[in-house]
Amino acid sequence: MKKWILLVVVVLMVGFAVYDFIDSSDDTADQDGEKVVIYPELDEPDQKAGTGIKQGQYAPDVKLQTTKGETVRLSDYRGKPVILNFWATWCPPCRAEIPDFQKLYDNEDVEILAINMTASEDSREGVIDFVEEFEMTFPVLMDEEGKVTNHFQITAYPTSYIIDSEGRTAYVVQGAMNYDFMLQALGKIQ
Repeated sequence: MKKWILLVVVVLMVGFAVYDFIDSSDDTADQDGEKVVIYPELDEPDQKAGTGIKQGQYAPDVKLQTTKGETVRLSDYRGKPVILNFWATWCPPCRAEIPDFQKLYDNEDVEILAINMTASEDSREGVIDFVEEFEMTFPVLMDEEGKVTNHFQITAYPTSYIIDSEGRTAYVVQGAMNYDFMLQALGKIQ
């Protein structure tokens, strides 16, 4: 009897592995002989090969609206280093790093795209008030449905992606950064 149970478990595991492999192959498309990962939920039909959320991969082309209602895409900033920062108003470490981000934005040749995890906030208006109170002049993007946050698999707050001028993720940093660390990381990719 134990052999039958073991056999059934093994067959189920193999069946799931085959199903998972077939299902995940639907997320790729062949483009000039290279596999390209397509993330339709992020509206990215023209991604480069090697796109993903890990260090060394091209960062997915995020498309969100700012607090002022302007549509911004990560690819708009190609040619310049970008820090993609996931944050929330209720997160103490997120609040702590904002002055350093503002100082970096004011003094260095870097773009900062602060993606507010709006789906976790009390209100959109509260985020806008927070941005004004902290005098944040860099673009603050609103992830109102949480799609981008979920896609990037954000589990620690804040999380930052430091992206080089070609659009590749150089560093993924979980937790708050200070000004000196930001400068060091940017110095290594410029």
